[in-house]
Amino acid sequence: MSRPLFGGALSAVFPSSVMDISELRQIPDNQEVFAHSQTDQSIIIELLEYQSQVQDADAARYHFEDVAGSNKAIENGTWEVRVVEQVPQSEISMQECSSAWLLSGAQLVSKFNEEAKNTVNVHQCLFRLPQFTTDILMTFNDPVFINPLSSSAAGNMEAIPWTLQDFQGVLQSLRLLDSGVFG
Repeated sequence: MSRPLFGGALSAVFPSSVMDISELRQIPDNQEVFAHSQTDQSIIIELLEYQSQVQDADAARYHFEDVAGSNKAIENGTWEVRVVEQVPQSEISMQECSSAWLLSGAQLVSKFNEEAKNTVNVHQCLFRLPQFTTDILMTFNDPVFINPLSSSAAGNMEAIPWTLQDFQGVLQSLRLLDSGVFG
């Protein structure tokens, strides 16, 4: 079932076990944050300023590095970009974007400013909408190694995690319903 985003201006279909984090804590107006109910996985959708100074594939890297900085994973050796590839328009519902880019990488991230760092595969899809001076960034955080000293170490080992295919289903289903969301 399609879930409304940003007050119904966008929508997407999410995998099962999804929790809307805005029901638990305040989220910035330019973000929608969802978490797996039993794992540390999350999917974040952000409405960001269009980065006209960087071309498409480089814009995906730009946003990845920005997220790495927010995650305090900007030091050498704490993040890597593995691949950046264009998503064919035929594979997405967001027909208003000029292009879409899928980036896969990894970051060493600590939760709650802990010392222990977890290895998180980060998959991002960047939808470029220059006509609205907006980049829509969808991020799938998928922890692959939890440090035993992390507060996440007590996670549910029986949980069925989301897959990359689940994330691809979300990004493929993202639709713009009301361009007024861009101001």
